[in-house]
Amino acid sequence: MTEPVDQGLAETWRLRLRRLRRPGWRSITKWSGAAVLALLLAAIAWATWVAPPWGPMQPAGKPTFIFLSADGTPIARRGGQDAPVDAAKLPLQVRGAFIAIEDRRFASHHGVDLRGLLRATWRNARAGGVVEGGSTITQQLAKTAFLSSDRKIGRKVQELILAVWLDAWLSKDEILSRYLSSIYFGDGAYGLRAAARHYFQKAPEDLTLAQAAMLAGMVKAPSRLNPTNDLRAAQARSRLVLAAMSEEGMVKPARLAGIRLAVPHVANDELPGGTYFVDWIAPQVEAAAKQEAGQVQVRTTLDRGLQKAAIDALTGVLNSQGAALHATQAAIVVMRADGQVVAMVGGRSHQSSPFNRATQARRQPGSAFKLAVYLAAMEHGSSPDSIVENSPLTIDQWTPHNYGNRYGPPLRLRDAFAQSSNVAAVRIAEKVGRGQVTAAARQLGIESPIASGPSMALGTSGTTLLELTSAYASIAAGAYPVKPRGLVAPAGAAPAATALHRLDPRAREAMLDLLWTATNQGTGRAAALAIPTFGKTGTTQNHRDALFVGFAGGLITGVWVGNDDNTPMRGVTGGSLPAQIWRRFMSQADLRESDLPLPTTLQEAIFERQEAMRAAAAEREAAAMEDAEDEEMSPLERFFEPLIPRFLRGDSDRRRRYDPEDRDDRRRYDEPSYDEW
Repeated sequence: MTEPVDQGLAETWRLRLRRLRRPGWRSITKWSGAAVLALLLAAIAWATWVAPPWGPMQPAGKPTFIFLSADGTPIARRGGQDAPVDAAKLPLQVRGAFIAIEDRRFASHHGVDLRGLLRATWRNARAGGVVEGGSTITQQLAKTAFLSSDRKIGRKVQELILAVWLDAWLSKDEILSRYLSSIYFGDGAYGLRAAARHYFQKAPEDLTLAQAAMLAGMVKAPSRLNPTNDLRAAQARSRLVLAAMSEEGMVKPARLAGIRLAVPHVANDELPGGTYFVDWIAPQVEAAAKQEAGQVQVRTTLDRGLQKAAIDALTGVLNSQGAALHATQAAIVVMRADGQVVAMVGGRSHQSSPFNRATQARRQPGSAFKLAVYLAAMEHGSSPDSIVENSPLTIDQWTPHNYGNRYGPPLRLRDAFAQSSNVAAVRIAEKVGRGQVTAAARQLGIESPIASGPSMALGTSGTTLLELTSAYASIAAGAYPVKPRGLVAPAGAAPAATALHRLDPRAREAMLDLLWTATNQGTGRAAALAIPTFGKTGTTQNHRDALFVGFAGGLITGVWVGNDDNTPMRGVTGGSLPAQIWRRFMSQADLRESDLPLPTTLQEAIFERQEAMRAAAAEREAAAMEDAEDEEMSPLERFFEPLIPRFLRGDSDRRRRYDPEDRDDRRRYDEPSYDEW
């Protein structure tokens, strides 16, 4: 028999079980708070004990780098700081400009502005992206002076902790002084004193309200808001700074209404903070610098004469023809066979756009990539006289097309390369193997990803102009890989050694044969010089990119032409604007034929072909003269002209054929028209 159950006791246990199954909000809040606090304490312990970022409470000094050309002439000044500024001695309008736009609660918070962080987090969440930052001036000082620039959570925790430490150890004036003495203002100017001198030729203590507002506005984006690059954007940002100062009561509205926005005044003789070349090598220099302060001279490989010639060639051709052909940008890389980069132009104007199209842009090389395709074939037994089909084909449901849909009978590899036959290149790559083509590209120094499909033979994978030029340098040098470098090793120190591998001499001679034919008898005729010239054109789909890369004498030069927005140009090919820029530059480079050693057999073959080309050009000229004279003769004269003995005509010297043994004929045709070839 079951004992009766106490109803009160049962109800008590039901309530207890319900509490176990459904904890109250107080319990949830208590344990959640404890967990968050434990995580925060663990993060603080890790940041302060496992990876302490600060060491001494002084920020590390940064050296000033003076970059020198190959002849020792200064070409750029970068990094470092001038004498530090004392915020306590700056006018209120100068201090106030930075505080108003960067950290309005600077005087009241303790290194971290929780209100600002919450406000920024809320606005960013509503916008679906980062539209506002919550970092204080103290946090920015902690990040720039003591921490790396990565965005890991651990570094952010360290930044917050260090900001609190800095606020506890330093006065507000000391924090502001260190901040203003270290931040970057664009054009290679670090610190307010350097920026005031660079942009306005003044000391920070003498800046006007408008000038202080412009400099304070630049801190957010020193390159984009640089007044020497985009004055309109810099002045628009200045208005925001002035409005913020007015809201904080630092500037009276009446004064704000009549203020004139600042205009920079940069000295003509001041060294630039950056050029395309200096921007390329500066990270290498700064990463290797061990000196904490002072001035460091950096010797580079840049040749000032060649650099000027490269700039003149690029801007000259684009200024005269670019607008009509919708070609707005171009880039040039010039190097020697050992990898020394002696000239680099990454765009039409570094001041307008510091983006380096020679080293940063990965664009399709088009047919210029066929260098790797044909090298793979030559290394696997083919020769310039080997035969390849030039008829349409389809592979994996993909059909390549020749330029202008021009096809024909089988071609020698020499002629297929010169004519830049796409179907021939695809056939060669399929025969030798796509993996072998990729291996050839890698040994030439192309490190960019290469697609594995059949279109890879046509240069559909993006690469940089610097990489591509280095690949051609390997053929010129007869060794690979040629590593581009822009720094000269210090006196007594050997340059960094690179393990070079010799190209198969037979394969190199075959590639030189192909490259000479392409430049003198093929698509690159507009680039041919009076000395042996080797190169290849490249044109991508819809004329979005056009290139010419080649070498003569001791220089290897790559030229790219296109548009930053990837829009098509109007019919520009590698054999037009890029070849013209290439030839205009190389014609000013004082080239010596002896600086490019060539196999004797190739030299003899080139001489024979040149003589044949001169003879053909002479015959065409003589035929044209005869046709012109025939048009001037009456029908009666044309009837009797063949009947008159030759010795009675009086024009036998003019009408006789070209004789290579005749001294006068050789003098007449020693300077052929390469455009006609």
